[in-house]
Amino acid sequence: MELDVAFNSSYFVAFIMGLFSSIHCIGMCGSTIGTLTLSLSPEVRNNKKQLFFFVLNYNIGRICSYAIAGALVGLLGTLLKSPLSDGHAYRIMQLFSGIIMAAAGFYIAGWFPRFAYIERLGAKFWRLIEPLGHKLIPVKNRLHALFFGMVWGWMPCGLVYSALTLSASTGDILRSCFSMLAFGLGTLPAVMGVGIMTGILTKLSQMSRFKQTVGILLITLALLAVFPWLNPMRLH
Repeated sequence: MELDVAFNSSYFVAFIMGLFSSIHCIGMCGSTIGTLTLSLSPEVRNNKKQLFFFVLNYNIGRICSYAIAGALVGLLGTLLKSPLSDGHAYRIMQLFSGIIMAAAGFYIAGWFPRFAYIERLGAKFWRLIEPLGHKLIPVKNRLHALFFGMVWGWMPCGLVYSALTLSASTGDILRSCFSMLAFGLGTLPAVMGVGIMTGILTKLSQMSRFKQTVGILLITLALLAVFPWLNPMRLH
């Protein structure tokens, strides 16, 4: 018996990748969500329950945008594989996603800072939609928080792009969408935590040994994605 391919090489890997990428999310998104939290009324900021639901809505919107992006790259992956046989196309995309994922791991560990240049890919699109986010500040209600999160989800991020390459390797629009949904859920605990207990998580994200450990784990994950027969999750 073998675990379902979609779970073994896409959903599960994407979720774990989201968890490993959280260290980058804390550093990159921590200031953003901190600013958003400070823009809320004192009544909301001083009420932990209300604050929790505002932060949750930010993140639901962000993850929805990830899922939409996943569907788009899934469509692109379907079009790209049409000239090739399914097996060859899948393997090429699998190798490409593994290389990008490993590069992201080196970047998080601090060994490949030039990986940040990949974030320029979405800079032009971000400049188009960023003004929409500014119009929603200060966030007045949960619906505004949801919409702001959807704008925020398109912020240029190398780790998100590496997750998109993984989702594209599924070769299926729906699976690619769910793969990015799994990635977003993996980032949720840390980013939610930043919105509520910023200090502790920010200090953790600045520890070099912690970042190196996370980077090595992500590199290992990339190897398992490229060589799925090495994956201990496979059951025979």
